[in-house]
Amino acid sequence: MAEDILIVDDEDDIRLLISGVLEDEGYETRDASNAEQAVEQIVARRPSLVILDIWLEDSRLDGMELLHLIRRENPNVPVVMISGHGSVESAVQAIKVGAYDYIEKPFKTDRLITIVRRAIEAARLRRENHELRVRAGTETELVGDSTPVVQLRHGIDKVAPTGSRVLITGPAGAGKEVAARMLHACSRRSSQPFVVVSCALMEPDRMEVALFGVESGQASGSEGRKIGLFEQAHNGTLLLDEVGDMPIETQAKIVRVLQDQTFERVGGSQRIKVDVRVVATTTRDLLEEIQSGQFREDLYYRLNVVPFEVPNLTERREDIPKLAEHFMRRASEQAGVPPRRVGPDAMTALQAYHWPGNVRQLRNVIEWLLIMSSNGTGDSIRADMLPPEIHEKTPRALQSNSNTEFLALALRDAREEFERQYLEAQVSRFGGNISKTAMFVGMERSALHRKLKSLGVKGPNVKSVE
Repeated sequence: MAEDILIVDDEDDIRLLISGVLEDEGYETRDASNAEQAVEQIVARRPSLVILDIWLEDSRLDGMELLHLIRRENPNVPVVMISGHGSVESAVQAIKVGAYDYIEKPFKTDRLITIVRRAIEAARLRRENHELRVRAGTETELVGDSTPVVQLRHGIDKVAPTGSRVLITGPAGAGKEVAARMLHACSRRSSQPFVVVSCALMEPDRMEVALFGVESGQASGSEGRKIGLFEQAHNGTLLLDEVGDMPIETQAKIVRVLQDQTFERVGGSQRIKVDVRVVATTTRDLLEEIQSGQFREDLYYRLNVVPFEVPNLTERREDIPKLAEHFMRRASEQAGVPPRRVGPDAMTALQAYHWPGNVRQLRNVIEWLLIMSSNGTGDSIRADMLPPEIHEKTPRALQSNSNTEFLALALRDAREEFERQYLEAQVSRFGGNISKTAMFVGMERSALHRKLKSLGVKGPNVKSVE
Protein backbone atom coordinates (compact mmCIF):
# COMPACT_ATOMS: atom_id res chain seq x y z
CA MET A 1 0.00 0.00 0.00
CA ALA A 2 1.50 3.33 -1.12
CA GLU A 3 2.21 6.08 1.42
CA ASP A 4 -0.23 8.99 1.20
CA ILE A 5 1.35 12.48 1.14
CA LEU A 6 -0.55 15.76 1.50
CA ILE A 7 1.04 18.78 -0.23
CA VAL A 8 -0.06 22.19 1.10
CA ASP A 9 1.13 25.21 -0.92
CA ASP A 10 -0.56 28.33 -2.27
CA GLU A 11 1.24 28.01 -5.67
CA ASP A 12 -0.37 25.65 -8.17
CA ASP A 13 2.84 24.92 -10.07
CA ILE A 14 4.71 23.97 -6.87
CA ARG A 15 2.00 21.53 -5.85
CA LEU A 16 2.02 20.04 -9.35
CA LEU A 17 5.81 19.74 -9.40
CA ILE A 18 6.04 18.01 -6.00
CA SER A 19 3.15 15.68 -6.85
CA GLY A 20 4.83 14.63 -10.08
CA VAL A 21 8.16 13.91 -8.38
CA LEU A 22 6.61 11.89 -5.55
CA GLU A 23 4.18 9.96 -7.72
CA ASP A 24 7.11 8.89 -9.90
CA GLU A 25 8.59 7.42 -6.70
CA GLY A 26 5.42 5.41 -6.02
CA TYR A 27 3.74 7.67 -3.49
CA GLU A 28 0.10 8.73 -3.55
CA THR A 29 -0.44 12.48 -3.28
CA ARG A 30 -3.20 14.92 -2.42
CA ASP A 31 -2.97 18.69 -2.37
CA ALA A 32 -4.48 21.76 -0.73
CA SER A 33 -3.96 25.46 -1.50
CA ASN A 34 -4.84 26.82 1.97
CA ALA A 35 -5.21 25.83 5.60
CA GLU A 36 -8.95 25.21 5.41
CA GLN A 37 -8.56 22.69 2.59
CA ALA A 38 -5.62 21.07 4.38
CA VAL A 39 -7.62 20.55 7.59
CA GLU A 40 -10.50 19.03 5.59
CA GLN A 41 -8.08 16.65 3.85
CA ILE A 42 -6.47 15.57 7.13
CA VAL A 43 -9.84 15.00 8.79
CA ALA A 44 -11.08 12.99 5.80
CA ARG A 45 -8.03 10.70 5.82
CA ARG A 46 -4.91 11.06 7.92
CA PRO A 47 -1.89 11.28 5.60
CA SER A 48 1.46 9.55 6.06
CA LEU A 49 3.25 12.89 5.63
CA VAL A 50 2.45 16.58 5.12
CA ILE A 51 4.63 18.86 2.98
CA LEU A 52 3.69 22.37 4.11
CA ASP A 53 4.50 25.84 2.76
CA ILE A 54 5.54 28.16 5.60
CA TRP A 55 3.69 31.25 4.27
CA LEU A 56 0.34 30.23 2.70
CA GLU A 57 -0.92 33.55 1.37
CA ASP A 58 -4.68 34.23 1.37
CA SER A 59 -5.20 31.55 4.04
CA ARG A 60 -6.85 31.83 7.45
CA LEU A 61 -3.76 30.24 9.02
CA ASP A 62 -0.19 30.58 7.80
CA GLY A 63 2.10 27.57 7.61
CA MET A 64 3.50 27.92 11.11
CA GLU A 65 0.03 28.21 12.64
CA LEU A 66 -1.12 25.17 10.65
CA LEU A 67 1.97 23.30 11.83
CA HIS A 68 0.99 24.02 15.44
CA LEU A 69 -2.51 22.70 14.71
CA ILE A 70 -1.27 19.50 13.06
CA ARG A 71 1.18 18.78 15.87
CA ARG A 72 -1.57 19.26 18.44
CA GLU A 73 -4.27 17.24 16.68
CA ASN A 74 -2.15 14.64 14.82
CA PRO A 75 1.22 14.40 16.61
CA ASN A 76 2.16 11.18 14.80
CA VAL A 77 1.95 12.76 11.32
CA PRO A 78 5.40 14.04 10.22
CA VAL A 79 5.56 17.51 8.61
CA VAL A 80 8.23 18.81 6.21
CA MET A 81 8.21 22.61 5.81
CA ILE A 82 9.07 24.37 2.50
CA SER A 83 9.53 28.05 1.65
CA GLY A 84 10.99 30.31 -1.02
CA HIS A 85 11.42 33.15 1.48
CA GLY A 86 13.04 31.20 4.24
CA SER A 87 15.63 32.06 6.82
CA VAL A 88 17.65 30.17 9.39
CA GLU A 89 15.42 31.56 12.14
CA SER A 90 12.20 30.31 10.52
CA ALA A 91 13.73 26.88 9.91
CA VAL A 92 14.84 26.57 13.53
CA GLN A 93 11.44 27.73 14.78
CA ALA A 94 9.61 25.19 12.58
CA ILE A 95 11.74 22.31 13.85
CA LYS A 96 11.27 23.47 17.46
CA VAL A 97 7.52 23.32 16.94
CA GLY A 98 7.86 19.76 15.69
CA ALA A 99 8.53 19.80 11.94
CA TYR A 100 10.69 16.90 10.81
CA ASP A 101 12.79 19.04 8.44
CA TYR A 102 12.85 22.22 6.34
CA ILE A 103 13.50 22.64 2.58
CA GLU A 104 14.14 25.93 0.78
CA LYS A 105 12.78 26.65 -2.71
CA PRO A 106 13.98 25.99 -5.29
CA PHE A 107 14.85 22.54 -3.98
CA LYS A 108 16.68 19.66 -5.57
CA THR A 109 14.57 16.61 -6.42
CA ASP A 110 17.00 14.18 -4.77
CA ARG A 111 16.94 16.12 -1.51
CA LEU A 112 13.15 16.20 -1.48
CA ILE A 113 12.90 12.44 -2.04
CA THR A 114 15.52 11.69 0.62
CA ILE A 115 13.82 13.82 3.27
CA VAL A 116 10.39 12.36 2.46
CA ARG A 117 11.72 8.81 2.81
CA ARG A 118 13.47 9.58 6.08
CA ALA A 119 10.45 11.34 7.56
CA ILE A 120 8.10 8.46 6.75
CA GLU A 121 10.59 5.86 8.04
CA ALA A 122 11.16 7.81 11.27
CA ALA A 123 7.40 7.99 11.86
CA ARG A 124 7.07 4.26 11.23
CA LEU A 125 9.82 3.45 13.74
CA ARG A 126 8.26 5.71 16.38
CA ARG A 127 4.92 3.97 15.85
CA GLU A 128 6.45 0.51 16.15
CA ASN A 129 8.39 1.47 19.28
CA HIS A 130 5.21 2.83 20.84
CA GLU A 131 3.33 -0.38 20.04
CA LEU A 132 6.12 -2.46 21.58
CA ARG A 133 6.02 -0.34 24.73
CA VAL A 134 2.25 -0.74 24.93
CA ARG A 135 2.48 -4.52 24.54
CA ALA A 136 5.19 -4.69 27.20
CA GLY A 137 3.53 -2.14 29.51
CA THR A 138 2.58 -4.35 32.48
CA GLU A 139 5.55 -6.68 32.26
CA THR A 140 7.68 -4.60 34.60
CA GLU A 141 4.99 -2.80 36.60
CA LEU A 142 3.14 -3.98 39.70
CA VAL A 143 0.02 -1.79 39.87
CA GLY A 144 -1.70 -1.05 43.17
CA ASP A 145 -1.35 0.57 46.58
CA SER A 146 -2.54 -2.28 48.79
CA THR A 147 -0.29 -3.33 51.66
CA PRO A 148 0.77 -6.67 50.06
CA VAL A 149 1.73 -4.98 46.78
CA VAL A 150 3.57 -2.11 48.47
CA GLN A 151 5.54 -4.62 50.55
CA LEU A 152 6.30 -6.71 47.46
CA ARG A 153 7.56 -3.68 45.54
CA HIS A 154 9.69 -2.63 48.51
CA GLY A 155 11.21 -6.11 48.74
CA ILE A 156 11.99 -6.17 45.02
CA ASP A 157 13.64 -2.74 45.24
CA LYS A 158 15.89 -4.04 48.03
CA VAL A 159 16.96 -7.32 46.42
CA ALA A 160 17.10 -6.21 42.77
CA PRO A 161 20.59 -4.60 42.91
CA THR A 162 22.06 -7.77 44.43
CA GLY A 163 22.79 -11.00 42.57
CA SER A 164 20.67 -13.13 44.93
CA ARG A 165 18.42 -15.81 43.51
CA VAL A 166 14.71 -15.29 44.11
CA LEU A 167 11.76 -17.69 44.36
CA ILE A 168 8.35 -16.12 43.63
CA THR A 169 5.26 -18.06 44.69
CA GLY A 170 1.58 -17.34 44.22
CA PRO A 171 -1.56 -18.49 42.41
CA ALA A 172 -1.90 -18.64 38.63
CA GLY A 173 -2.55 -15.27 37.01
CA ALA A 174 -1.55 -13.22 40.06
CA GLY A 175 1.46 -11.56 38.40
CA LYS A 176 4.51 -13.67 39.30
CA GLU A 177 6.18 -13.07 35.94
CA VAL A 178 5.46 -9.35 36.24
CA ALA A 179 7.27 -9.36 39.58
CA ALA A 180 10.19 -11.23 38.00
CA ARG A 181 10.44 -8.73 35.15
CA MET A 182 10.27 -5.85 37.60
CA LEU A 183 13.13 -7.45 39.53
CA HIS A 184 15.20 -7.63 36.33
CA ALA A 185 14.29 -4.08 35.27
CA CYS A 186 15.44 -2.69 38.65
CA SER A 187 18.69 -4.66 38.65
CA ARG A 188 22.15 -3.89 37.30
CA ARG A 189 21.39 -6.43 34.57
CA SER A 190 18.43 -4.48 33.18
CA SER A 191 20.16 -3.76 29.83
CA GLN A 192 21.00 -7.46 29.40
CA PRO A 193 18.71 -10.33 28.29
CA PHE A 194 15.66 -11.50 30.23
CA VAL A 195 15.03 -15.10 29.15
CA VAL A 196 11.97 -17.16 30.14
CA VAL A 197 11.94 -20.96 30.43
CA SER A 198 8.37 -22.29 30.58
CA CYS A 199 8.90 -25.49 32.54
CA ALA A 200 5.21 -26.43 32.38
CA LEU A 201 4.93 -26.14 28.60
CA MET A 202 8.29 -27.52 27.51
CA GLU A 203 8.48 -31.22 26.58
CA PRO A 204 10.45 -33.07 29.28
CA ASP A 205 12.74 -34.82 26.79
CA ARG A 206 13.63 -31.47 25.22
CA MET A 207 14.23 -29.57 28.45
CA GLU A 208 17.98 -30.15 28.62
CA VAL A 209 18.51 -29.22 24.97
CA ALA A 210 16.50 -26.04 25.49
CA LEU A 211 18.38 -25.07 28.66
CA PHE A 212 21.93 -26.05 27.79
CA GLY A 213 21.95 -26.14 23.98
CA VAL A 214 23.37 -28.85 21.77
CA GLU A 215 26.79 -29.35 20.26
CA SER A 216 27.36 -29.36 16.51
CA GLY A 217 26.10 -32.53 14.82
CA GLN A 218 23.95 -33.59 17.80
CA ALA A 219 20.75 -31.67 16.97
CA SER A 220 18.03 -33.64 15.22
CA GLY A 221 17.75 -32.60 11.60
CA SER A 222 20.56 -30.06 11.89
CA GLU A 223 24.35 -30.07 11.75
CA GLY A 224 24.74 -26.71 13.48
CA ARG A 225 25.39 -25.92 17.10
CA LYS A 226 22.40 -24.61 19.05
CA ILE A 227 22.80 -22.17 21.90
CA GLY A 228 20.68 -22.94 24.96
CA LEU A 229 18.69 -20.56 27.09
CA PHE A 230 21.34 -20.39 29.80
CA GLU A 231 23.86 -19.05 27.29
CA GLN A 232 21.28 -16.70 25.81
CA ALA A 233 20.77 -15.24 29.28
CA HIS A 234 24.50 -14.62 29.87
CA ASN A 235 24.98 -11.44 31.97
CA GLY A 236 21.20 -11.23 32.31
CA THR A 237 18.33 -12.99 34.09
CA LEU A 238 16.89 -16.46 33.48
CA LEU A 239 13.32 -17.03 34.69
CA LEU A 240 12.40 -20.65 35.45
CA ASP A 241 8.63 -20.24 35.12
CA GLU A 242 6.64 -22.90 37.00
CA VAL A 243 9.83 -24.57 38.19
CA GLY A 244 7.76 -27.16 40.10
CA ASP A 245 6.95 -28.77 36.75
CA MET A 246 10.60 -29.30 35.81
CA PRO A 247 11.49 -32.98 35.29
CA ILE A 248 13.34 -34.45 38.27
CA GLU A 249 16.25 -35.53 36.02
CA THR A 250 16.78 -31.96 34.81
CA GLN A 251 16.62 -30.64 38.37
CA ALA A 252 19.86 -32.42 39.26
CA LYS A 253 21.69 -30.70 36.41
CA ILE A 254 20.25 -27.30 37.35
CA VAL A 255 21.65 -27.75 40.85
CA ARG A 256 25.16 -28.14 39.42
CA VAL A 257 24.74 -25.12 37.15
CA LEU A 258 23.60 -22.96 40.06
CA GLN A 259 26.57 -24.09 42.10
CA ASP A 260 29.38 -23.18 39.67
CA GLN A 261 27.60 -21.41 36.73
CA THR A 262 29.10 -23.87 34.22
CA PHE A 263 27.59 -26.65 32.10
CA GLU A 264 28.15 -28.72 28.98
CA ARG A 265 25.98 -28.59 25.89
CA VAL A 266 24.14 -31.80 25.06
CA GLY A 267 26.60 -33.99 23.14
CA GLY A 268 29.55 -31.77 24.06
CA SER A 269 32.50 -32.02 26.42
CA GLN A 270 33.58 -28.39 26.76
CA ARG A 271 32.49 -26.57 29.93
CA ILE A 272 30.58 -23.38 29.18
CA LYS A 273 30.78 -20.66 31.85
CA VAL A 274 27.99 -18.13 32.21
CA ASP A 275 27.01 -15.30 34.55
CA VAL A 276 23.25 -15.63 34.98
CA ARG A 277 20.88 -14.56 37.73
CA VAL A 278 18.22 -17.25 38.15
CA VAL A 279 14.70 -16.35 39.27
CA ALA A 280 12.02 -19.04 39.68
CA THR A 281 8.24 -18.91 39.96
CA THR A 282 5.76 -21.57 40.99
CA THR A 283 2.10 -22.08 41.89
CA ARG A 284 2.96 -25.33 43.69
CA ASP A 285 3.85 -25.88 47.34
CA LEU A 286 7.43 -27.01 46.78
CA LEU A 287 7.81 -28.32 50.33
CA GLU A 288 4.94 -30.73 49.64
CA GLU A 289 6.56 -31.61 46.31
CA ILE A 290 9.79 -32.41 48.19
CA GLN A 291 7.89 -34.70 50.57
CA SER A 292 6.34 -36.57 47.63
CA GLY A 293 9.69 -36.93 45.89
CA GLN A 294 8.77 -34.67 42.95
CA PHE A 295 11.20 -31.85 43.73
CA ARG A 296 14.80 -31.89 44.90
CA GLU A 297 15.40 -30.38 48.31
CA ASP A 298 18.87 -29.14 47.37
CA LEU A 299 17.43 -27.28 44.34
CA TYR A 300 14.71 -25.73 46.53
CA TYR A 301 17.23 -24.24 48.94
CA ARG A 302 19.42 -22.94 46.13
CA LEU A 303 16.46 -21.19 44.50
CA ASN A 304 14.78 -20.01 47.69
CA VAL A 305 17.48 -17.54 48.75
CA VAL A 306 15.01 -14.63 48.82
CA PRO A 307 11.33 -15.68 48.77
CA PHE A 308 8.46 -13.48 47.61
CA GLU A 309 4.75 -14.24 47.51
CA VAL A 310 2.36 -12.57 45.06
CA PRO A 311 -1.13 -12.40 46.65
CA ASN A 312 -4.49 -13.41 45.25
CA LEU A 313 -6.47 -10.56 43.73
CA THR A 314 -9.12 -11.14 46.41
CA GLU A 315 -6.47 -10.26 49.02
CA ARG A 316 -5.93 -6.87 47.37
CA ARG A 317 -9.42 -5.86 46.25
CA GLU A 318 -8.63 -2.17 46.85
CA ASP A 319 -6.21 -2.38 43.90
CA ILE A 320 -8.96 -3.36 41.44
CA PRO A 321 -9.92 0.24 40.46
CA LYS A 322 -6.31 1.12 39.64
CA LEU A 323 -5.76 -2.17 37.83
CA ALA A 324 -8.96 -1.71 35.82
CA GLU A 325 -7.96 1.81 34.81
CA HIS A 326 -4.47 0.61 33.87
CA PHE A 327 -5.75 -2.29 31.75
CA MET A 328 -8.40 -0.08 30.13
CA ARG A 329 -5.75 2.44 29.09
CA ARG A 330 -3.49 -0.26 27.66
CA ALA A 331 -6.35 -2.01 25.85
CA SER A 332 -7.59 1.24 24.32
CA GLU A 333 -4.10 2.08 23.05
CA GLN A 334 -3.73 -1.37 21.51
CA ALA A 335 -7.19 -1.31 19.93
CA GLY A 336 -6.95 2.32 18.79
CA VAL A 337 -10.29 3.24 20.39
CA PRO A 338 -11.13 5.67 23.23
CA PRO A 339 -11.01 4.20 26.76
CA ARG A 340 -14.24 3.56 28.64
CA ARG A 341 -14.99 4.62 32.21
CA VAL A 342 -16.10 1.88 34.59
CA GLY A 343 -19.07 3.22 36.56
CA PRO A 344 -19.25 2.97 40.37
CA ASP A 345 -21.83 0.14 40.34
CA ALA A 346 -19.73 -1.92 37.90
CA MET A 347 -16.58 -1.21 39.92
CA THR A 348 -18.29 -2.35 43.12
CA ALA A 349 -19.34 -5.56 41.33
CA LEU A 350 -15.78 -6.11 40.12
CA GLN A 351 -14.44 -5.66 43.65
CA ALA A 352 -17.05 -8.08 45.05
CA TYR A 353 -16.26 -10.85 42.53
CA HIS A 354 -14.06 -13.77 43.67
CA TRP A 355 -11.63 -13.73 40.64
CA PRO A 356 -10.52 -17.36 40.27
CA GLY A 357 -8.21 -16.25 37.43
CA ASN A 358 -6.74 -13.36 39.42
CA VAL A 359 -5.20 -10.32 37.70
CA ARG A 360 -4.98 -12.09 34.34
CA GLN A 361 -8.76 -12.65 34.39
CA LEU A 362 -9.39 -9.01 35.34
CA ARG A 363 -7.25 -7.84 32.41
CA ASN A 364 -9.24 -10.07 30.02
CA VAL A 365 -12.55 -8.78 31.42
CA ILE A 366 -11.50 -5.15 30.93
CA GLU A 367 -10.49 -5.84 27.32
CA TRP A 368 -13.85 -7.60 26.81
CA LEU A 369 -15.71 -4.60 28.24
CA LEU A 370 -13.86 -2.19 25.97
CA ILE A 371 -14.86 -4.17 22.89
CA MET A 372 -18.24 -5.68 23.76
CA SER A 373 -20.08 -3.26 26.09
CA SER A 374 -23.06 -2.00 24.14
CA ASN A 375 -23.57 1.65 25.12
CA GLY A 376 -21.85 4.66 23.57
CA THR A 377 -18.13 5.19 24.12
CA GLY A 378 -18.80 8.35 26.14
CA ASP A 379 -21.02 6.54 28.67
CA SER A 380 -19.86 4.68 31.77
CA ILE A 381 -19.87 0.89 31.88
CA ARG A 382 -22.69 -0.31 34.17
CA ALA A 383 -22.88 -3.45 36.30
CA ASP A 384 -25.42 -5.04 33.92
CA MET A 385 -22.85 -4.84 31.09
CA LEU A 386 -20.37 -7.10 32.87
CA PRO A 387 -19.75 -10.61 31.50
CA PRO A 388 -22.45 -13.13 32.56
CA GLU A 389 -20.21 -15.05 34.98
CA ILE A 390 -19.59 -11.82 36.91
CA HIS A 391 -23.04 -10.25 36.55
CA GLU A 392 -24.68 -13.40 37.93
CA LYS A 393 -22.59 -13.01 41.11
CA THR A 394 -23.29 -9.26 41.39
CA PRO A 395 -24.90 -8.18 44.69
CA ARG A 396 -28.66 -7.64 44.30
CA ALA A 397 -28.41 -3.91 45.02
CA LEU A 398 -26.36 -3.43 41.84
CA GLN A 399 -28.63 -5.38 39.49
CA SER A 400 -30.71 -3.25 37.15
CA ASN A 401 -34.04 -4.78 38.12
CA SER A 402 -33.49 -4.66 41.91
CA ASN A 403 -34.96 -1.18 42.40
CA THR A 404 -38.39 -2.31 41.22
CA GLU A 405 -38.72 -4.41 44.40
CA PHE A 406 -38.81 -1.28 46.54
CA LEU A 407 -41.93 0.09 44.83
CA ALA A 408 -44.12 -2.61 46.39
CA LEU A 409 -42.90 -1.94 49.95
CA ALA A 410 -43.78 0.52 52.65
CA LEU A 411 -41.20 3.27 53.20
CA ARG A 412 -39.76 1.72 56.38
CA ASP A 413 -39.48 -1.73 54.80
CA ALA A 414 -38.03 -0.26 51.60
CA ARG A 415 -35.41 1.65 53.56
CA GLU A 416 -34.47 -1.48 55.52
CA GLU A 417 -34.26 -3.56 52.34
CA PHE A 418 -32.11 -0.92 50.66
CA GLU A 419 -29.75 -0.81 53.65
CA ARG A 420 -29.50 -4.61 53.62
CA GLN A 421 -28.65 -4.79 49.91
CA TYR A 422 -26.32 -1.79 50.09
CA LEU A 423 -24.33 -3.21 52.99
CA GLU A 424 -24.23 -6.70 51.44
CA ALA A 425 -22.69 -5.14 48.34
CA GLN A 426 -20.15 -3.09 50.31
CA VAL A 427 -19.10 -5.95 52.59
CA SER A 428 -18.65 -8.17 49.53
CA ARG A 429 -16.72 -5.38 47.81
CA PHE A 430 -14.15 -5.35 50.61
CA GLY A 431 -13.95 -9.13 50.91
CA GLY A 432 -15.64 -9.29 54.31
CA ASN A 433 -13.22 -6.78 55.89
CA ILE A 434 -15.47 -4.92 58.33
CA SER A 435 -12.92 -2.22 59.14
CA LYS A 436 -12.49 -1.22 55.49
CA THR A 437 -16.25 -1.39 54.91
CA ALA A 438 -16.94 0.83 57.92
CA MET A 439 -14.39 3.38 56.75
CA PHE A 440 -15.92 3.47 53.24
CA VAL A 441 -19.57 3.78 54.34
CA GLY A 442 -18.72 6.31 57.08
CA MET A 443 -19.70 4.33 60.18
CA GLU A 444 -17.92 3.27 63.34
CA ARG A 445 -16.81 -0.36 63.18
CA SER A 446 -18.93 -1.36 66.21
CA ALA A 447 -21.96 0.45 64.82
CA LEU A 448 -21.57 -1.35 61.51
CA HIS A 449 -21.36 -4.69 63.35
CA ARG A 450 -24.66 -3.94 65.10
CA LYS A 451 -26.32 -2.78 61.89
CA LEU A 452 -25.23 -5.89 59.97
CA LYS A 453 -26.48 -8.13 62.75
CA SER A 454 -29.83 -6.33 62.99
CA LEU A 455 -30.33 -6.59 59.22
CA GLY A 456 -29.30 -10.23 59.15
CA VAL A 457 -26.54 -9.60 56.64
CA LYS A 458 -24.55 -12.79 56.25
CA GLY A 459 -23.07 -14.85 53.47
CA PRO A 460 -19.86 -16.43 52.21
CA ASN A 461 -18.15 -13.05 51.82
CA VAL A 462 -19.05 -11.77 55.29
CA LYS A 463 -16.34 -13.13 57.55
CA SER A 464 -16.55 -11.11 60.72
CA VAL A 465 -20.13 -9.98 61.44
CA GLU A 466 -20.59 -12.13 64.53
